[in-house]
Amino acid sequence: MVRWRSGTVSTVRREWRGALELDVTTEDGEVRALAYPSLTGTPEPGDRVLLNVGALVMGLGTGGYALVVALPDRLPADPPTTGTDRDAGHLVKARYTPLQPILLGVDEEASPHRAVMAEADTLDGMPVVTADLHSALPAILAGIHADRPDAKVAYVMTDGGALPAWFSRTLDGLRNHLAGTITTGQSFGGDLEASTVHTGLLAARHVLQADVAIVAQGPGNLGTGTTWGFSGVALGEAVNATVALQGTPVASLRISDGDGRPRHRGVSHHSLTAYGRVALVPADLVIPDDLPVDLAKEVADALAPLTTLHRVVEVPTAGLDAALQASPVKLSTMGRGLTEDHAYFITAAAAGRHAATLIV
Repeated sequence: MVRWRSGTVSTVRREWRGALELDVTTEDGEVRALAYPSLTGTPEPGDRVLLNVGALVMGLGTGGYALVVALPDRLPADPPTTGTDRDAGHLVKARYTPLQPILLGVDEEASPHRAVMAEADTLDGMPVVTADLHSALPAILAGIHADRPDAKVAYVMTDGGALPAWFSRTLDGLRNHLAGTITTGQSFGGDLEASTVHTGLLAARHVLQADVAIVAQGPGNLGTGTTWGFSGVALGEAVNATVALQGTPVASLRISDGDGRPRHRGVSHHSLTAYGRVALVPADLVIPDDLPVDLAKEVADALAPLTTLHRVVEVPTAGLDAALQASPVKLSTMGRGLTEDHAYFITAAAAGRHAATLIV
């Protein structure tokens, strides 16, 4: 449940698109907090704030902030509208929570993209790269742009991790390298808002004019250590959606030689479940051609049962290390960088390189 605190903003620290990092003085001492000005207004030193400190108390690695719920003494003004309130949108996300935002959906009647979206029904073969973790996004992008630097890439964010796209400093750093971000399901804060992965993919193709889409959850990942209890099962559904819309699915496998947990070493059980048991249609499962011998054998053995449905594609990695090292944002997964978990990042980059060869 919610752990509440009241405090006073002492310092405004760094700022990135959609988010402010703060120091807040509470009865428990100084805490690091995060505010989303679009939801709460913009905190300033001296403001009293109401905080949810649950993630901070739990010590979560990704979400370990106190979160600003409200500035009770200085509420923000109502958002501007043109005509009726419905003209500003009626997509409710984070539904029936105290901070539910009401947004303009890309395909709503009031949207400038309504006519395009009403006609959109196919991805025209567009490659769609699916990834389990948000940390794969910059590596996949690096792989695409290594060979196709002019390719327009859209990020379709699912709601398995952070709901506000603003939480991601990675997205802020990639802003000039993406055609745009589309937040789907309960997630929000992208350049475009969509109700489903299907409409998100269609918007990527027909509104953002993307050559490639990358589908992944926002920062953070829910997992219980059981076969089915992780948010990445949605990847299998994203593969199904891609094929339903006549796109070309490319799987960025979660392969690791640096994760200390047996279930995530080699090919993670997340990938094996999502693609082996949830996806009902074929996808290209990409592996780098230069994995260490022992790891390559382990990966091949793990993927063998999936080859009755999917196609395993070995992709050359020449030049991908340089592309990864040149990433405009820091590469990090579960606290491990490129050196500490090379297999993870090179696999994601290889998936991006393969997708680049499929651009139509």
